[in-house]
Amino acid sequence: MNFDSPLAWKRRRMEINPMDMESANAKLEAAKQNYGRDIRVFETVKASQPGPTAVSTTEETDEFFEFTPEDYYRLMAGKKEDKYLKTKKIREAETMARRSRTTKAVIRVRFPDGITLQATFHPSEPLQSVFDLLNKVLARPELSYYLYTTPPKKQIKDTNQNFFDAGFVPGAIVHFSYDLPRDDDSYSSPFLREDVMSLNGLELVPEPTKQPAEPASETVPAIPPPAVERKPTDKKAIKPKWLKM
Repeated sequence: MNFDSPLAWKRRRMEINPMDMESANAKLEAAKQNYGRDIRVFETVKASQPGPTAVSTTEETDEFFEFTPEDYYRLMAGKKEDKYLKTKKIREAETMARRSRTTKAVIRVRFPDGITLQATFHPSEPLQSVFDLLNKVLARPELSYYLYTTPPKKQIKDTNQNFFDAGFVPGAIVHFSYDLPRDDDSYSSPFLREDVMSLNGLELVPEPTKQPAEPASETVPAIPPPAVERKPTDKKAIKPKWLKM
């Protein structure tokens, strides 16, 4: 079954045993308590690719992440309005309105082995919050690493900037890399801790709300309508005119 499709994922969730649902919710809640965040772990590799995920030993050059003219025209075509046609006061008012409406930033950190870590932050938090979380969940936090976005490839260095100002609201995808050559043995081992990897594929499933049982309706015996007494009509027999006695 292809679990990439929403219908297949919905069927999978419907087939989950209630005991498994309870265990998954308990694991996710425990992780939230341990790491202070709502975190999810899943694979980003398509199910059609057979075999285990292999980490590429050749690192892409900077030219691979260069911003091409096609990327530029694609972004320009997606813009619905030109911000330069608005005054500074209007732009600031719109920015403040977006800030007040946005309450979370969903950040996905993609690792070279195809695993993605998803966590939720507040837009006003600094980008350092992502690094603080990674230092807790990484299997080898002592190794030097960095995060970057694409395209073009841009390393995240200003960690004091908040998620809103960095353009990471309502969400963003960042990439993880050790500050080591790709042929280093560190890339062949798991990037995340074992307890974090155990969350792979788990989703918080809300418990179904129980509908209150309706009280059994009492059967009311049908009451027959009251009998109507018919008074006998005292009518005299009328003799027809043609009858002669």
